[in-house]
Amino acid sequence: MASRASADGDTATRVLDIASRLVQTRGFNGFSYADIAAELQVTKASLHYHFPTKAELGRRLIERYEARFLDALAAIDASAGGAADKLSRYVRIYAGVLRERQMCLCGMLAAEHGTLPEPMRAVLQHYFDANELWLARVLDDGRSAGELEFAGAPLAVAGMLLGALEGAMMLARSYGDAGRFDIAAERLLADLRPAAHPARGAAAKSRRAAR
Repeated sequence: MASRASADGDTATRVLDIASRLVQTRGFNGFSYADIAAELQVTKASLHYHFPTKAELGRRLIERYEARFLDALAAIDASAGGAADKLSRYVRIYAGVLRERQMCLCGMLAAEHGTLPEPMRAVLQHYFDANELWLARVLDDGRSAGELEFAGAPLAVAGMLLGALEGAMMLARSYGDAGRFDIAAERLLADLRPAAHPARGAAAKSRRAAR
């Protein structure tokens, strides 16, 4: 009984692994159960045993991707230095995915939002909300420490940063040039550093001295 459960779990994991790769390279509407079945050399009926509908498969993909991404953010929190270092490591997550000739799974799904099943839309938004909240906290901490400088609410800037990174990935992919992402990401990070804006940097130093 235990071996059957283990086999079922292994199959489900393999299905998720293949589906994740297909989403990150083709998009959610760019593959079918037939593609997965052919790669696994199983019947489509066996896939439906694990994931009755493609919408259920998509929901599980997002939940797994978010869980892994949050684990990566927790690792950054545990080992990184200040806010600037955390943001740099955050950007490197995206850069690493792009260099594997893939895209952010949730970014790909967001591009297809209008055609996604409703159950997937809610969990997709949850993923982006979680990212924005983490970024907003890092930005707020960095500004309070005088390490980062920006105008506006941290959550609004977090949304702008997240959107810019996702867009930079898309543009880099369209050119087949990961270096374009690196240039865009570095510019985004540089604009948050006080040194990039001498007047604002001087004001930040003045505020810290007055504390």
